[in-house]
Amino acid sequence: MGTPCHFALFELQPGFNLDLDQLAVRYRELARGVHPDRFADASEREQRLALEQSAGLNEAYQTLKNPSKRARYLLALKGNETPLEVTVHDPEFLMQQMQWREELEDLHDSADMAGIAAFKRRLKVAQQALNNSFAACWDDAAQREQAERLMRRMQFLDKLNYEVRQLEERLDD
Repeated sequence: MGTPCHFALFELQPGFNLDLDQLAVRYRELARGVHPDRFADASEREQRLALEQSAGLNEAYQTLKNPSKRARYLLALKGNETPLEVTVHDPEFLMQQMQWREELEDLHDSADMAGIAAFKRRLKVAQQALNNSFAACWDDAAQREQAERLMRRMQFLDKLNYEVRQLEERLDD
């Protein structure tokens, strides 16, 4: 028997739009059931199983909680695993990436906190738009290529968001 689908684990239908609060509540319920402390007096095998279930549950939760990881997972369920690092022919988005990177450099050099906050807001809007576009096409085999392209754009924005947070932390110190 293979590992159960992440969605099945949380008793959800596979889909991109999830109620994240409901997901968190269900995660906490399930996590309590496999918490290693509950198996302190159990056999070594039961302890190991609980640990594996706990790790699997955690991985499933982290995957479904994050939109780009959820998108990647859905695409994998639908067919081929998409390679992590692939240069995608997406010239339009490449230009956008370069613009964002330059802007981030400038914000870094100027240490402009207000500018960084505005940049973050724009990224959030861009992420929401990507999420909506992905939600509309991931399930359509004819739009597989577009769904993969959107998922890769989502991954890039995740990375960019992370860099913005790092910049904020450096400037806060």
